[in-house]
Amino acid sequence: MDPFSIPLGTLYNEDCIRGTAAYVPDGSIDLIITDPPYGIGGDHLHRHYNRDERYVVNGYREIPLDQYGMFSRKWVRAAERILKPGGSLYVISGYTNLYHILHALRSTGLQEVNHLIWKYSFGVFTRRKYVSSHYHILFYEKPGGRRTFNMETRYGMGEKDAEGRSLNNLDREDVWVLPREYKPGTYKNKNALPLSLLVKMIQYSSNEGDLVCDLFCGGFSTARAAIGLNRRFVGFEVSEQIFQAMSGDLRNLMPGFLLNTLRAPHLSPPAHQGKRWTGDEREQLYRRYRGYQKKGLSKKESMKRLAAEMGRGRWGIEKALKGMERHRG
Repeated sequence: MDPFSIPLGTLYNEDCIRGTAAYVPDGSIDLIITDPPYGIGGDHLHRHYNRDERYVVNGYREIPLDQYGMFSRKWVRAAERILKPGGSLYVISGYTNLYHILHALRSTGLQEVNHLIWKYSFGVFTRRKYVSSHYHILFYEKPGGRRTFNMETRYGMGEKDAEGRSLNNLDREDVWVLPREYKPGTYKNKNALPLSLLVKMIQYSSNEGDLVCDLFCGGFSTARAAIGLNRRFVGFEVSEQIFQAMSGDLRNLMPGFLLNTLRAPHLSPPAHQGKRWTGDEREQLYRRYRGYQKKGLSKKESMKRLAAEMGRGRWGIEKALKGMERHRG
């Protein structure tokens, strides 16, 4: 099928290795979130789950085990090329072929940030071994730039639970307990990721207007989450059957439709709020602002980043910049 446009992005019915080479420039992607085939007979997973397969879209493309290592190295190299310096990569994987993906990642210049665990409920029933009820999430970055990590995007640093524990720390622990999504009677991909998982990664590791990519779109949940959070998106899905069945309803999504569903964190006052600016701080502020403008960032996004970097409120940032512009006049 031909590629088609969606709000804030483009979808390609294409193998991601060939597709990224053809359509995605070097260093253009802010964030990649992807869930590659697991190499464990994913096209037969219905034999292990108690669900109505009439509502599961066919066409899943599995990777033969003897090809999985080379396949992983190829797509990981493609991911490295298209990421911006400072860009982030999240890879969701089971444990069976995790070593292939880790080997592929460690054969590049990408650097590990965290090895996360996603814990979900209701693993596959077993009788003679422990029940598997988790996936691995490999969080990597491309060196050479400032990596986005919005520390207080979900909980402020001063927020506590009923037992006095930091809600911010709890949300950022490296084991995430999030339920799968169950949608009886609706069409779905075999291994669809829950929206809550994708929203969390996108919130922490990107900003509005950033470009998010999924190399293995499947049910296009990453696209839905990215557009819903007002990010741009580019995605690839090799299966024509899945692409045709799952991508069409994205055409009418309203950019930013998820923003009003997000929890508003209770933020602590900026560390340097109210303090007098030094001459060096003003010069640094002006240089950083001009740098963001040259990169094409909006004024709103530039102000947000500068406030976080310099520990100042937005009003203080704007006032200092106006003073510098008058001075340089």
